[in-house]
Amino acid sequence: MFDKILIANRGEIACRVIKTARRMGIATVAVYSDADANALHVRMADEAVHIGAAASAESYLRIDRIVQACKDTGAEAVHPGYGFLSENADFCQALADAGIAFIGPGEKAITSMGDKITSKLLAQDAGVNTIPGYTDVIDGPDHAVEIAQDIGYPVMLKASAGGGGKGMRVVWNDDECRDGFERAANEARSSFGDDRVFAERFIEEPRHIEIQVLADKHGNAVYLGERECSIQRRHQKVIEEAPSPFLDEDTRRAMGEQAIALARAVDYCSAGTVEFIVDAHKNFYFLEMNTRLQVEHPVTELVTGQDLVEHMIRVANDEPLSLSQDDVKLSGWAMETRVYAEDPFRNFLPSIGRLVRYVAPQETATVRVDTGIEEGSEVSMFYDPMIAKLITYGENREQAIEHMADALDAYYIRGVNHNISFLNALIMHPRFKEGRLTTNFIAEEYPDGFHAADVPQSDPVEPVALTAVVHVRSEERAAEISGQTRRFERQPQADWVVVANGEHYPVNVQAVEHGYEVTYAEHVYRIRTDWQPGEVLITAEINGRVVNLQLDTHKAGYKAFHRGAETELVVMTPRAAELSKHMLEKEAPDLSKFLLSPMPGLLVRLNVAAGDEVKAGEELAVIEAMKMENSLRAENDGVVAKVMAEQGDSLMVDQAIVEFE
Repeated sequence: MFDKILIANRGEIACRVIKTARRMGIATVAVYSDADANALHVRMADEAVHIGAAASAESYLRIDRIVQACKDTGAEAVHPGYGFLSENADFCQALADAGIAFIGPGEKAITSMGDKITSKLLAQDAGVNTIPGYTDVIDGPDHAVEIAQDIGYPVMLKASAGGGGKGMRVVWNDDECRDGFERAANEARSSFGDDRVFAERFIEEPRHIEIQVLADKHGNAVYLGERECSIQRRHQKVIEEAPSPFLDEDTRRAMGEQAIALARAVDYCSAGTVEFIVDAHKNFYFLEMNTRLQVEHPVTELVTGQDLVEHMIRVANDEPLSLSQDDVKLSGWAMETRVYAEDPFRNFLPSIGRLVRYVAPQETATVRVDTGIEEGSEVSMFYDPMIAKLITYGENREQAIEHMADALDAYYIRGVNHNISFLNALIMHPRFKEGRLTTNFIAEEYPDGFHAADVPQSDPVEPVALTAVVHVRSEERAAEISGQTRRFERQPQADWVVVANGEHYPVNVQAVEHGYEVTYAEHVYRIRTDWQPGEVLITAEINGRVVNLQLDTHKAGYKAFHRGAETELVVMTPRAAELSKHMLEKEAPDLSKFLLSPMPGLLVRLNVAAGDEVKAGEELAVIEAMKMENSLRAENDGVVAKVMAEQGDSLMVDQAIVEFE
């Protein structure tokens, strides 16, 4: 076995690999950029080597520096994680030339599966189902129309070297086909330096289901079931689960056998994933093969009991697989959500900054947290804004979902915006719970973006009742400190009004043995909690069910986070609530007549002046943030009354740029 390995990656996947290597008794070497000098993966590893500036091109993508780091530290093998150089054949060859093992497949597999046209032809030769289409390079717009007519609309035009949804267009007629071809080719050229485009039939009501495979250098190969990855936003996975709620055993076996056939066709050795698109009738077609460890691999590990990273290391050490296909058993259900530093209420704009408070859910037999950050860590503009992968396990899908909802409630993150509200809304969505999934789920259910009103609440009174208890306990504590305890002994119950997001909830709070009873509209909430003043995460038992609630002090009251919903609350006496009711019910100011900056950034272009008439959809301004230009357009026809900012200004969030008449 290797004595020392280097992890050519960062963040959560680097930490993940280090954990397995440590358990196996293997020393680890981390590499880091300027931006990651104090990162968690650097401190977890036995050694760390600085490899360059913050930008990936000057650090994590520098093959020469990583090879040199191996030589300097005596690392015998490299685990590439995912992303960066994980599917780079040149990196694989450079390691081989230096006598360093690559913990992944061979160069043949990486090269042949890295090109979508080549991989589809290989899949066809291996007997793998492929989507009807044209696998050669399309010559131009007219040729694209000819091919599309032959395949039959709708047709998907795809860049051969594409990935992450770039260079892809769905077209439904000849005109869209011509325009779509030009756009796909241009996007592919600018993103990948390769403008080759091919075409295939677009599958309606599609599911994205992938098969995990393991193969060694001795001719052994197994598949470890499937992962359902249909919940995607702009072709990026958001939620994954294993097994799929859609497949039956016969379809699972057929997909697994075809995945193995493809792996054998390219002499695959290591962990890899064969991705399929599956239609409503369980017909499945090859999409691509990822020649690396997948982000979502933990769900497979939980339902099979296998450590995929350990298998990868042992295969790279020329060991045969320690399991056969008969040894692979699926047990229970696992689900993964990707926690990102982004604002779902502002069209998922990335959020950068320092995590001033960070408390992850406690890891148990049913909760796993894969992360590379901790309290005080910086979310940088240079890398993917993933904070963590949250994985839960249950005996069945319903349990896995419930454990996920509870874990999301317990995930306390402050200092950056995050997508936990969105994730909780997704898993609590009735259609998601029913398992009626397609890759269009998010686009169909949230066509106008994600808003606070989209967050479901099974019982909106629960956070109200629990906040009332917290307020009473805080009052009791304050009374104890000031020597007024006897006043509470004489008043074991009291009426309060909890104002939650402007709505009034008259409640009665009564102290009982081992807790409190909160009565609202004749419904009784029996609450038990060990919460102490000063704690921001409250775990309570409400009518026998465990509930997690995050509660921050906010203005004159509180801000609660529960099941993805954010609620501002104030607890008052009935008299105070009546006196202030007219103030709380004031009509909010009308901001619809302003163009507001959706993010902090630089106003690089302003296209209008006072008195200009504008049409809906017209570009009004461009803001640059995180090296990306964001176009702001008019939502309606109108006339500019006043311009309130100048080109070159540094803007704050919600700063007014233009006022309309």
